[in-house]
Amino acid sequence: MKQHTIYTLADLAEQSGASLQGEAAKVITGLNTLQDAGDTELSFLANPAYARYLQSTAAGAVILAPDNAVGFDGNALIMDNPYLGYARLSHLFDPAKGAGEGVHPSAVISPDARVHPDVIVGANAVIEAGVEIAEGVHIEAGVVIGHDSIIGRDTHLARNVTICHGVSIGERVIIHCGAVIGSDGFGNARDKGRWFKIAQIGGVVIGDDVEIGSCTCIDRGALGNTVIGDGVRLDNLIQIAHNVVIGKNTAIAALTGISGSTHIGENCTIAGAAGFAGHLEIADNVHIAGMAMVTRSISEPGAYASGTGFMAVRDWRKNVVRFRQLDDMARRLRRLEKQ
Repeated sequence: MKQHTIYTLADLAEQSGASLQGEAAKVITGLNTLQDAGDTELSFLANPAYARYLQSTAAGAVILAPDNAVGFDGNALIMDNPYLGYARLSHLFDPAKGAGEGVHPSAVISPDARVHPDVIVGANAVIEAGVEIAEGVHIEAGVVIGHDSIIGRDTHLARNVTICHGVSIGERVIIHCGAVIGSDGFGNARDKGRWFKIAQIGGVVIGDDVEIGSCTCIDRGALGNTVIGDGVRLDNLIQIAHNVVIGKNTAIAALTGISGSTHIGENCTIAGAAGFAGHLEIADNVHIAGMAMVTRSISEPGAYASGTGFMAVRDWRKNVVRFRQLDDMARRLRRLEKQ
């Protein structure tokens, strides 16, 4: 992607807190991989698997750890965590937020909404009565914000995000395209073979510095609120049910589903397609492997997994037969032990 922002290597060293090796006045216009970077692009080496590209890269400069900088005679920004340096500098070259200012003529804003004068509102956005939107907020095209919701300072709502009524969103939150925040939770009572809907009268509270991926759904509480703590990272296509609580700085990968009233602690990591039963308590600093099914509460920090690993189909079929035999084998073993 063509970049239009231009910095010198000295500028980038100052922005990232890195030590500079080489030409301070070197012009950098963008970021790229070691394999593909050109003479005016900055790259980085964080994964040792890519070290083989370092000496042959055409990058104008590379972000390197001190050990990797030994013997490298090109331009470099040297810091202990090159991946973090890349993350910080990536925002300088990010074209994704797009240009825009003011309120698009096609936007519909209730006269009872309180919208800060410097808020950007895109085409066909809808802001209902009682909404409060703080300064620095960017609302892209097609966003709907339901009545009595609150949007904190410098938050960015991407195209076609839906914020339902009574949702509270903190500062510097990023919500990507198509996410739905505050839809009804899955609450039903059984009556004579039929389902009777339970009104979902709680809300959703999202803390500061949260990022929510495309098409992720966060249900409102049945009673009380669904709560997403400060600094949480949610990938695309995640389902978070009513009255779930997610602690600060927890990161959850795509396709995870979390059933109602489960509480997940702080600083957890949950890999893709994991599933959680309802009403569980998950401790802080828990790490869940991909496709794990969590059916019981976890009280101790650590790494947890479930299911079987990848194997050839013929081996998997044999093992399925053995799994089915385990109960019978256990009973026979107990009989032998008694004898």
